[in-house]
Amino acid sequence: MVFDFIDTNGDGKLSAEELQRCVRTAGGHSTSMDEAELAVKSSDLDGDGDAGFHEFQELVAGGGSTEEERKKRAEGRFWMYVMEGVRVHNPASLEKMLRRLGESKSIKDCKAMIRAFDLNGDGVLSFDEFTVMMR
Repeated sequence: MVFDFIDTNGDGKLSAEELQRCVRTAGGHSTSMDEAELAVKSSDLDGDGDAGFHEFQELVAGGGSTEEERKKRAEGRFWMYVMEGVRVHNPASLEKMLRRLGESKSIKDCKAMIRAFDLNGDGVLSFDEFTVMMR
């Protein structure tokens, strides 16, 4: 369902432009084309320049054969979900994105989710903490 929402032209592949437009529509931070291209490139396993459905599943699932590939995929996921123009996940941004994806969670629930993976206790998820959460 998420893949179909992002794939606005219905070609079965996600381009950097589609990803950038989706993040903007979902109320995310101003994703640069470089960030969108990194997210797509990190999931592009067949080298065609776009992310197909199975590649998108790998991106979301965090698969990858090398640590470098897993890190690139995690970076793509992190930037896809960061909201509010900040470089970390906060409870409000997590709640907003989950709601847009059809998963209704309260701010209290989002705080609990973040607290479980917030290694430095600052109340938000950095990229490194997000990577731990996605494993």
